[in-house]
Amino acid sequence: MGYRLSKIYTRTGDDGTTGLAGGVRVRKHDPRIEAIGDVDETNSAIALVLAEADIASDVRDALRSIQHDLFEIGGELSMPEYRGITASDIERLERLLDAMNAALPPLENFILPGGTRAAAACFLARAIARRAERSVWALAEQTTLNPELPRYLNRLSDLLFVVARRLTRDRGLEETLWQKKDAR
Repeated sequence: MGYRLSKIYTRTGDDGTTGLAGGVRVRKHDPRIEAIGDVDETNSAIALVLAEADIASDVRDALRSIQHDLFEIGGELSMPEYRGITASDIERLERLLDAMNAALPPLENFILPGGTRAAAACFLARAIARRAERSVWALAEQTTLNPELPRYLNRLSDLLFVVARRLTRDRGLEETLWQKKDAR
């Protein structure tokens, strides 16, 4: 990093624009800014999971690593020439997913978001990650992006689902299966 932010407000965004790395200004509702915001929101939602005290250390370490990856994605979105996410990052998520999912019982039906506070926050992070993925795909229709970005976000939403299940199970709680209207 070349410099630190010493002043948080600049007033430069008061005209409805924001700056990308390199000094380019775009509208605050530009698809690139929407994608950056959705990735940032995903990261913040993961922070809510991590704020809970009862998270196993392997889950905590995985989510913290993912937060760093999300900053890499934000960097790629704001600096199109930068590459921070690679196929190996996606493979790492897949290995995590496979390992955590192997320890869970197979799904018999859809499950309702819930469980512990941490699990519920993880379900929320998953939903936000899916929105971030959609935003990145929308941006990819307009400009060339690293194809690993939407793939990473897709795997991330899957991983967050499995982590939510794991967090529920870690506390000895049962998942609530979805029941069709006529079965309730």
